[in-house]
Amino acid sequence: MSFEAKRCGVQFSPPSIVLIYQHKETKDVRKRIIPVRNFSKYSDCSMAAEGLKNHPRHREYLEGVSQSQLEKLHIILRDHMQGLSLEHSLASFRLDPDEDLNQLDDDKLARKKGKMDELFEKNRKHKDDPDFVYDLEMDFSKTTQEKCSWDEEPDDGF
Repeated sequence: MSFEAKRCGVQFSPPSIVLIYQHKETKDVRKRIIPVRNFSKYSDCSMAAEGLKNHPRHREYLEGVSQSQLEKLHIILRDHMQGLSLEHSLASFRLDPDEDLNQLDDDKLARKKGKMDELFEKNRKHKDDPDFVYDLEMDFSKTTQEKCSWDEEPDDGF
């Protein structure tokens, strides 16, 4: 691979993936605009990202870009075609611990789960990590529970 991807982004008109890359030998930084063809608001983003990554013309430039990042860029393009704002698209990738995931549609739920999986893998400890401990036991401080009225009643033989 003679190119190193530095940044990725989207261009809405015309729908394109914008790649800032550096040539490894000459150290020249360049911008490549990759048009996203045959893509509509009903398209499958994972298939479109896979097709773009395997395209013979763009393959060597996109080698350093992960499949999930290309999928996210395609999702942002698709959301724009559906009339959603950029802020709304980006908010769908953020995790809110107080959000009720039961209320989301399948597409948004898949986005949230993908982000959770990504965060889990990032924080996961592997056996090869220097700070890995095999049988780690942690003592979590117990919070005092409130007394309830039914706790104070006599057992009556039970």
